[in-house]
Amino acid sequence: MKLGLMGFGGVLPLAHRMIVEQQKWLDESQFTNLLGICQLLPGGNIINMSVAIGMQFQGIKGAISSVLGLIFAPTVIVLMIYQVYEHFQYLTVVRHLIQGLAAAAAGLLFATGFKMLRPILKSKLTLLTITLTFIFMLLFKPPLALTLLILLTINFLILGVKKS
Repeated sequence: MKLGLMGFGGVLPLAHRMIVEQQKWLDESQFTNLLGICQLLPGGNIINMSVAIGMQFQGIKGAISSVLGLIFAPTVIVLMIYQVYEHFQYLTVVRHLIQGLAAAAAGLLFATGFKMLRPILKSKLTLLTITLTFIFMLLFKPPLALTLLILLTINFLILGVKKS
């Protein structure tokens, strides 16, 4: 529930800090691998991750508890904030506040992405995959699943050729 309450504007950086650095439920590599799997699944990455971690520790009850703990409090808060926002959304100061929050969220995501890069930057292939993913997403804006499928296939082919 703590993560759900603190995670407005960017749950992933906070989840990383809590799961890897504070609670040590997963190490950097496990977190990155699980996030990759969660991105392939429909739904929010962090919700998928909470299901997987809850399941790992407490089975079905853990999965259900972790999702409810993650979404209940923020849902109530968002409903209340929306009521206020609806009345003040046209004010310049409110628009500037929202822009500032969006910039801060982008910064948090960038910092978390950098932290996640450190343990996996062990080969030129990994760096190539990261670069190709970035360029492919930026230029062509394909669905994420398609991008991952294409790049995983390329990686598999390269690694398959390398091992032969």
